[in-house]
Amino acid sequence: MPIGKLQVLLVSAKGLHDTDFFTKMDPYVTITCRTQEQKSNVASGQGSSPEWNETFVFSVTSDEESELVIKIMDSDVGSDDDIVGEAKIPLEPLFLARSIPPTPYNVVINDEFCGEVKVGLEFIPEETHEHGHRYGHEHGHEHGHHQEESNFGGWKESSY
Repeated sequence: MPIGKLQVLLVSAKGLHDTDFFTKMDPYVTITCRTQEQKSNVASGQGSSPEWNETFVFSVTSDEESELVIKIMDSDVGSDDDIVGEAKIPLEPLFLARSIPPTPYNVVINDEFCGEVKVGLEFIPEETHEHGHRYGHEHGHEHGHHQEESNFGGWKESSY
């Protein structure tokens, strides 16, 4: 799997099931790429059709599962935030295409469709000759990964 930066453009969502009965819900999103998780701003009072237009950057290394998990949450004051639903986006097609324009993905909860989230994706591969080994050894991330990567057409692990 390639190494580089994954840029996620979180555009909007629509058709979400509103979890708040009396007020419009305040949705936000957590985006998880394996162990990295980032959180969007809260779209206060935007209910079932929030817009964020935020960009998130994740680093991609060779041993990650190629899936992005987008969880839509409702920010609740005074109680736990409710999960509205989640979308799982496979990243394999992105590594081939390098960029996927904003596309609606189904949001589900308990196997039920509950809206969609629109996300654009871009993959920026890391060139091996630019970074070389400068960052690796003091963090200890580099050991033991090289052999299986040498047949990747020049991809190399870098501990970004």
